[in-house]
Amino acid sequence: MMSGAEMLVQALIDEGVEYIFGYPGGAVLHIYDALFKQDKIEHILVRHEQAAGHMADAYSRTTGKTGVVLATSGPGATNTVTAIATAFMDSIPMVVLSGQVPSSLIGDDAFQECDMVGISRPIVKHSFQIRHAEEIPAVIKKAFFIAASGRPGPVVVDIPKDMTNPSDKFVYHMPDAVNIRSYQPTHKGHGGQIKKAIDTLLAAKRPVLYSGGGVVLGNASEELRQLADLLRLPVTNTLMGLGAYPGSGEQFLGMLGMHGTYEANMTMHHADVILAVGARFDDRVTNNVKKFCPNATIIHIDVDPASISKTITAHIPIVGDVKPVLTEMLALLQQSDQRLDEHALNDWWQQIHEWRKRHGLRYGDDDAAAELHGIKPQHVVETLYKLTDGKAIITSDVGQHQMFAALYYKYDEPRQWLNSGGLGTMGVGLPYAMAAKLACPEKTVVCITGEGSIQMNIQELSTCLQYNLPVKILNLNNAQLGMVKQWQDMLYEGRHAQSYMKSLPDFVKLAESYGHKGVKITNPATMESELKAALEMDGLVFIDVYVDRGEHVYPMQVAGQSMRDMWLSKGERT
Repeated sequence: MMSGAEMLVQALIDEGVEYIFGYPGGAVLHIYDALFKQDKIEHILVRHEQAAGHMADAYSRTTGKTGVVLATSGPGATNTVTAIATAFMDSIPMVVLSGQVPSSLIGDDAFQECDMVGISRPIVKHSFQIRHAEEIPAVIKKAFFIAASGRPGPVVVDIPKDMTNPSDKFVYHMPDAVNIRSYQPTHKGHGGQIKKAIDTLLAAKRPVLYSGGGVVLGNASEELRQLADLLRLPVTNTLMGLGAYPGSGEQFLGMLGMHGTYEANMTMHHADVILAVGARFDDRVTNNVKKFCPNATIIHIDVDPASISKTITAHIPIVGDVKPVLTEMLALLQQSDQRLDEHALNDWWQQIHEWRKRHGLRYGDDDAAAELHGIKPQHVVETLYKLTDGKAIITSDVGQHQMFAALYYKYDEPRQWLNSGGLGTMGVGLPYAMAAKLACPEKTVVCITGEGSIQMNIQELSTCLQYNLPVKILNLNNAQLGMVKQWQDMLYEGRHAQSYMKSLPDFVKLAESYGHKGVKITNPATMESELKAALEMDGLVFIDVYVDRGEHVYPMQVAGQSMRDMWLSKGERT
């Protein structure tokens, strides 16, 4: 016999939950009391509920498990909305436990009441409101199943306070399995479509493998690598898919899309067959859909049927989990002696190498440029890659620094790169790094951020101290909202409306006030040695690097055009 709060906690234990990220309040105090009485789940007390959501999100991205958030009713719950939307856009499994006013007061505009189910409806896979305490174990079982299966995503469980009353006891029963008649995700791809895809791929003269975050979430990186290596395919990843194929591999073209590499975008545009795996043809990839890859036959593998042909028509759609689909494709290829036309493939690779020579992520990194304009942000990221042997977990916020981190650090492993791809949420970088360090304490974790983004959740420096999370924060400080300013330079004739940040804190002193270390780097000549020393320091270190304020991210697609139309530098476009 257990109370609703005790059943909730026991159900989470039965689901294998290790951490809950949250912040207490009146509507959830019964739950917090039940948490206090057990020792199997550790609660991480954040300083803002948004950070709790981001930590749960990143814990899921890092481990593949479902993250859990606990927030009180009203403002506590609404503070998680941005984090829920962030997870939803990137298909991250997460269970959000939101407190609610007692059932008898719902609809009366009671203190700290809000319709969390209604507010979150557009940004969750599903939501529940507990109406009877004894249903809590079954609802939790369903919530975790829905969050993690099919196309993953967040699920809200709204819990009125009276449903957790410690004086009301019920028989605890956790179901062994879940069977929801209206929700039956497809796992195995259609055999005929897979065979057709193989035949089409083997007939290609200019193939490319375009993979997205679904490969990482579906734990299919090994199968993707085997397929690419077997057929010697050029590979490009989306921002969310970085690490699915080794970033240092010879067949890797880099990221594609709005700020993708020249060679990746040109290869996509001129391909005759595109094998899209776990990617959704996001607008940051396609540019103008009417001009997208005009001569390509598209094979699209995705677990979500709604994503197939949503923006770009798939000629050969395959609905299913990417891992079993790729496994079946590999089996068919290994049974067959047929391979791609070697002569045509060699010609295709020769053309790709020519495109690589054209740009290759070049930037003004000579000593004279650095002396005149300051440290180049690209050089900082390249130096970080060198100093960490390419093995760190990198988190980022959103902006220019995010693109520099995506382009100039080579990710060889899945779940090594954590960022907000779909929603583009500033403020995720530090909570993401905290959760990654919690999940992988043996690894170096670096948050690459900007002075705009880091201030959105900088209060979590306090949480880092409480739970001993020694992440490294690398702030590419240009005293401005860099990506906004870049657009204003390019599209608004240099009218910098509200993109300069004129009153910045001394980040070194701020970090020290929270009990951490701070380092300021301003000299291009000593940047590498100072960065190396900072990375070797114990504990959390805030590394404030002053970078060239005039630097832009290139390449950059020309808006409204095809994938091959790009700015390659400030005065050069294709």
